[in-house]
Amino acid sequence: MLHRLYFSPGMFGFGRLASYDYFGHLERALCERLRAGGEQVDAHVLQVSPTASIRRRAARLAELVASTCDADGVESGPVHLIGHSTGGLDARLVASPRASLGVAPAVLSWRRRLASITTINTPHFGTPLASFFTTVSGARALRALSALTVTALTVGSLPLGTLSALLAAFSRVDRAFGLDLAMLDRATDRFLQMLDGARSSEVREYVDAIENDQGAMVQLMPEAMDLFAAGIEDCPGILCQSTASMAPPPHPRMLLPALARPWEVRPWNLLNAAIFSILHRITARCDPHYPCCGSPVSEDCERMLRVLGRNPRPGDNDGVVPLRSQLWGKLIWVGYGDHLDVLGHFPDRTSRLWRFREHEASSRSPPHVDWLYSGSGFDQSRFASLVDAVAAGLVSSSRSITVAA
Repeated sequence: MLHRLYFSPGMFGFGRLASYDYFGHLERALCERLRAGGEQVDAHVLQVSPTASIRRRAARLAELVASTCDADGVESGPVHLIGHSTGGLDARLVASPRASLGVAPAVLSWRRRLASITTINTPHFGTPLASFFTTVSGARALRALSALTVTALTVGSLPLGTLSALLAAFSRVDRAFGLDLAMLDRATDRFLQMLDGARSSEVREYVDAIENDQGAMVQLMPEAMDLFAAGIEDCPGILCQSTASMAPPPHPRMLLPALARPWEVRPWNLLNAAIFSILHRITARCDPHYPCCGSPVSEDCERMLRVLGRNPRPGDNDGVVPLRSQLWGKLIWVGYGDHLDVLGHFPDRTSRLWRFREHEASSRSPPHVDWLYSGSGFDQSRFASLVDAVAAGLVSSSRSITVAA
């Protein structure tokens, strides 16, 4: 059977940028699982601003599916939508039967073949971090952090001075979300200067797009997502599955064991850890009126959450999204990991060795690069178990879809 997979990026995300595939690890691993089981795969990644409004992003997703799902002229194959972070909300909205996306009905004709929606660390009930990013200083911080993300994933280790400048700008974050805006702008410029001419121009356009359109940030505020949750309609007969993770609450002693493993921790990791600690602390701020969680979940879901070793607290999060905000549909995987770990962006010693053998790049998977240094301990084993769970769901959901031969 031919499975048509569509990946939608989220906060800090992109499709392909500066010769780097944001979904590269997840897409590659998932396609390998399906092909190993005798399935055929056609995969596509949505290229859209990570901070544009959910409705605009959903419309782009609908157009991408419509333009590619039958590119060979034959209507065949179940459609699967896979969204990370905000991308999961795009998938839910585009599948909602009564949603008005401003597109022609023909653009949505493929929905009858939609077999599954998979959301990965998606803020179904919002995130306090969005409230921070809607402030003037927070919007500049989002721009700087996005530039850091692309640069770190593309270049790898970053100079201490540049990260120190970003950390210094964040040092006032607890004073009513005040930041040193001039220092943020300087840090952003330094990140972009680390890229060569071609990549710098491409990334600068991406960063500027985030600054110019942050509609999603307003919509991801817990108060706004309260309305989204009330108005969205999940389509019956479609597998709705989710994954969720949390990072341990940041604490200096978390880094002590890692310091004995120099291939995993570098000085710039320590600064990254400090930035992650600030993001985690903002995300942990829970408003009792809008707690970023839905109605009580099933006992099966609660049982899965116990793999974390304790009952999750309201402030538990992956550094970007509260844990309980990620729960939706059928929970298929849960564990310790940060917001980017679950996509394959985690530290890996073999990847560091791989960088010294770039001539083998054509025959090897790309390296795992980590910048959200959370101390979660996420590794190849956890990533494999997450991918296995997603793949099993895709295959099982396709059995109920009748498609043309």
